[in-house]
Amino acid sequence: MKNALLACAALAAALSAPSAFANQELAQKKNCMACHAVSNKLVGPAYKDVAAKYAKDKDAVKKLSDKIINGSSGVWGPVPMPANTQVSPAEAEQLAKWVLSVK
Repeated sequence: MKNALLACAALAAALSAPSAFANQELAQKKNCMACHAVSNKLVGPAYKDVAAKYAKDKDAVKKLSDKIINGSSGVWGPVPMPANTQVSPAEAEQLAKWVLSVK
């Protein structure tokens, strides 16, 4: 019985967790992929490079969420990242978590 409950709990957690693909779809929908790519630099840095830079930062999700919503400049060079007014705070957090998971 205990094993069945643990298996059900694990399945429920897996099904409720957003998939990496779904987050990439959100990034495309919110126009993030116009300037960023997963593995290579476009206008902005590659997501894998962002993930590597913030890997040990315990506040990375908040920092990146804020940058997604409010924009940023000077972190990755002279080209500023404009604010994305199409992204809600919850979507920004979801996107930040996804970016940080990219390898």
